[in-house]
Amino acid sequence: MIDKAQLYAQSQNTPAINKTDDKAALKEQTDKFESIIVKMLLDEAMPKEGALLPKSPGRDIYKSMYNDEMSKQLTGGFGFSQLLFDYLSQDDVIPAK
Repeated sequence: MIDKAQLYAQSQNTPAINKTDDKAALKEQTDKFESIIVKMLLDEAMPKEGALLPKSPGRDIYKSMYNDEMSKQLTGGFGFSQLLFDYLSQDDVIPAK
């Protein structure tokens, strides 16, 4: 039995949904989201001054760049990304268009 959404999609000549591509894109976005969370944690947790980043005119820029790279490297290790991916990839959470 075809539901109304499928009939509408067929009448509009919409392309078929490729779940593999969608899941890969979803995983990439959940990884980026985790990276943002980790960067926010690093920005708050890192000391304002220290041996790694001594007081200098460009310290804030270097600290931001350092935390950005650290957050990218740490992504996937905390489990936020996988938890969010598992939840959002369930079929009943986000209905197909």
